[in-house]
Amino acid sequence: MAEFFIPERALVIVAHADDIEFGVSGTVARWTEAGAQVTYCIVTDNSSGSNDPAMKSDDLIEIRRLEQIASAEAVGVTDVRFLNYKDGTLTPTLELRRDLTRVVRDVRPQIVITFDPTTILTMENNYINHPDHRATGEAAVYAVFPSSESRPIFPELLAEGYEPHKVQQLYLVLTNQPNLTVDVSATHGLKLDALRAHKSQVGEEEFEMVKQWDAASGEAEGYAYAEVFRVMKLNEPEPVS
Repeated sequence: MAEFFIPERALVIVAHADDIEFGVSGTVARWTEAGAQVTYCIVTDNSSGSNDPAMKSDDLIEIRRLEQIASAEAVGVTDVRFLNYKDGTLTPTLELRRDLTRVVRDVRPQIVITFDPTTILTMENNYINHPDHRATGEAAVYAVFPSSESRPIFPELLAEGYEPHKVQQLYLVLTNQPNLTVDVSATHGLKLDALRAHKSQVGEEEFEMVKQWDAASGEAEGYAYAEVFRVMKLNEPEPVS
């Protein structure tokens, strides 16, 4: 099993505003409370998050942008980046991979969190993974390796001043193969505060669902609430000179 540690810098890459709050923000709160710098990268413009015919796309984009910024602040995150790809029709293009490689090289995190791109259906057979999640996960995984490490890939990034960077660990969320359970009992209230900031998307039903998920995730380890990840150890820490 993987071991939990506190990075100096972490980068969370997801498709939509509110994706982080459902599965990751309890862990993020533990990191920021310990002094870690965490950056959020939201890939889409969040324009498909309403079926209300009266809701204008531009209005929804701005509403959800502000909700995500407020949500991040609830768990100590102030660096939130939006790539503004079209919500609902995302594909893992080279353009997206290059944009994510740029972010990885800029932030230079020890840990990157993103979606497990291999998950189509959950083991509980109650959720079909959103295609934007899988597209984000695939592009982010390949941005971490090989793109962020390799000088010859995307040489235009070198011209922009973004030197290669090796990520130490990759945390995959929404996975059917977890190997790390993180105790978020002490930060679960902050997680719910972060989720609550997404007023256009969530209500009491979602709060209760998240509580049930996190309680079930922690049960085997004796934790009141937990988040689970598939962790890949990619590189050893760089030696200190």
